[in-house]
Amino acid sequence: MRFAGRVWRLLVGIKDGLVLLFMLLFFAALFAILTARPSPAAVREGALLVQLDGAIVEERSRVDPIAALLARQAPMAEYPVRELVQALDAAATDDRISAVVLDLDRFVGAGQVHLQDVGEALDRVRAAEKPVLAYATAYTDDSMLLAAHASEIWVDPLGGAVVAGPGGHRLYYAGLLEKLKVNARVYKVGEYKSAVEPYSRSDMSDPARENFRSLYGALWEEYQANFKKARPSADIARITRDPIGWIEAAKGNLATAALQAGLVDKLGTRAEFDARVVELVGADEWSEDLNAYPSTPLDAWVEDNPLPTKGKPIGVITIAGEIVDGEAGPGVAGGTRIADLLDEALDDDLAGLVVRVDSPGGSVLASEAIRTAILRQKARGIPVAVSMANLAASGGYWVATPADRIFAEPETITGSIGIFAVIPTFENAAASIGVTSDGVRTSPLSGQPDFIGGFTPETDAILQASIENGYENFLERVGSSRKLSRDQVDRIGQGRVWDGGTARQIGLVDQYGGIDDALAWVAAKAKLKDGGWHARYLGTRPSSYDTLLRSWLLDDAESADVTAVFARRELETIARLEADFNRLMSVQGMQAYCLECEPLPAAHETAPSRTGWLARILTLIAG
Repeated sequence: MRFAGRVWRLLVGIKDGLVLLFMLLFFAALFAILTARPSPAAVREGALLVQLDGAIVEERSRVDPIAALLARQAPMAEYPVRELVQALDAAATDDRISAVVLDLDRFVGAGQVHLQDVGEALDRVRAAEKPVLAYATAYTDDSMLLAAHASEIWVDPLGGAVVAGPGGHRLYYAGLLEKLKVNARVYKVGEYKSAVEPYSRSDMSDPARENFRSLYGALWEEYQANFKKARPSADIARITRDPIGWIEAAKGNLATAALQAGLVDKLGTRAEFDARVVELVGADEWSEDLNAYPSTPLDAWVEDNPLPTKGKPIGVITIAGEIVDGEAGPGVAGGTRIADLLDEALDDDLAGLVVRVDSPGGSVLASEAIRTAILRQKARGIPVAVSMANLAASGGYWVATPADRIFAEPETITGSIGIFAVIPTFENAAASIGVTSDGVRTSPLSGQPDFIGGFTPETDAILQASIENGYENFLERVGSSRKLSRDQVDRIGQGRVWDGGTARQIGLVDQYGGIDDALAWVAAKAKLKDGGWHARYLGTRPSSYDTLLRSWLLDDAESADVTAVFARRELETIARLEADFNRLMSVQGMQAYCLECEPLPAAHETAPSRTGWLARILTLIAG
């Protein structure tokens, strides 16, 4: 009995210890979650510190907690463009903020429309006679365009700046698939629909080259015009037309070359830059760090300056990222999720609806689910406007067709009216290793689709016919929306991609403007006075665990010079390989997707990676 009592006391002690441990862990986790969100108490008089350690996006993506913890890495930091613009506009009018510090040392990039939106907000800060200072070790196209709106641009003496312009090479896999004896069966409509070319060709087709040249030429003209407007002293023509002569004139010193070309104003270390900020806003009396200045972090400032909530609500639904079937997102446009958000808002007495699109398209079924959900809102008799951000192409245009009015910017990429599907079969690969198939059919479709034995001609014909029917549906929706005939839409369709300026000329877009213009138009149509309405964004904010995971898992990346920035393109190439092969190997239906709309290189894709086995093998081989 004495022995049993000792054992019992030991078990009770273990139990009590475990209970205490779990209670400590629970309260520690609860404290972490409650303190994960930024506190408005962090707001101080001095500078607003806009430290962009990631990408500017339309909508912040959701962190998958399991995947992030297993990988021990969260996606890169993301900064919603509306929060940035809201924060800068608040800083322009708030006496607590005397300057804005734009830290671009680890800025990944953004679309041209987002860069222009943030740049114009920086201009409004400067118009309020508040200095904007930008710093980076190395500037590239996106960071340089953003910094151009600053009153002082600094670069590290060991860094530099390079502006390359849009364009580059894509990867083509027809030769590899032939060697692997994989038959990529392509079904498409649209002479310019080049999304399937990487699987059927070894180079770019002439129509695709024509389309890319026209699109990138227009975007490049807009980039240069916006850059010269923001920074007239910069000699961007010298940089882009004779980069070798430009660098040689500075004896190979990229920082000096940037200074001579007017891209930057000052060469200086981080400490020297901080000392300059101290001159403008004063020293931080509470810090012992050298050249410390009082500052408010961006997240705390956003929390302290929420969107207004007075007056009637105008709903805003965001369609950002690839359009996919199901509940995916935010950051990816899951058709079911977005349709549910719209339907849940049917009882909210919205005065109008703005559909904000920043998507290259994707699933036809998901695009149609979103379109019909928008129509259910429109059936209530409310005005509906579409605001196009960087991308609203293919499926991204499909969902825009219910709009009463479409707003876009000259830098918007839109159009790509076309449909495709690509399905791999392995009859040749199987035969090469001695695997064959045989059997009995009662009809040409018996046993189809057969991915090992191959497709019958009848199966190919049915699939192509379904794609052609999908294209006709697309033409009908666009024609009905834009008051154009079927043949008129077909002439501007065929998968061709347009910049926003041309899209307005050919009738795909009604007028230039951003989301504020779309909201103002809806308010006017709803007969709401200024101050009598507010924007209500449909959906949920990131959860506390999402914020906590980002703060725990995001890498604290180091600064990088120009050479290191170029070297990072290797990772982007691997990401491109994975995305391309996942698109081939994953199970998908009809696609209204714009390959031309993807950034080149894919520096800031935020959609979660699909887990195709071939993509994983390639990633392992490459890295």
